[in-house]
Amino acid sequence: MTKTFEGGCDCGTVRYQAEGPLRNVTNCHCSQCRRTHGHVAAYTEAEKSGFNLLDQKGLKWYASSESTRRGFCQECGSSLFWDSRDSTEIGIAAGTLDGPTGLKTVGEIFVKDKSDYYHLVEGLPNREGG
Repeated sequence: MTKTFEGGCDCGTVRYQAEGPLRNVTNCHCSQCRRTHGHVAAYTEAEKSGFNLLDQKGLKWYASSESTRRGFCQECGSSLFWDSRDSTEIGIAAGTLDGPTGLKTVGEIFVKDKSDYYHLVEGLPNREGG
């Protein structure tokens, strides 16, 4: 049986639903994620075909590159989604999921871009790029 996950922004004006399974969590250290999240960004992914916006009145999309956009709540500022037009999956900020999720953090990416004020999680596989 497929699990259904729900989540949303801090103020509740953006709510979404994703049919599982979701990919386990990856921490992204790229400069864009650090700027939009204020620190490392922890993302999971869902198939776009199983992803639905339940309430999107506060949702704003920002084109962070030619092929990628980031979704955030324009009311409370919560960073929610990472969406590449070249992918069949949508990235979901793991902290916006209603818990418990059963997901595990399994890796770190763009570690060459990490800031100097924190350390990588010991024992997690990591890659310099994406």
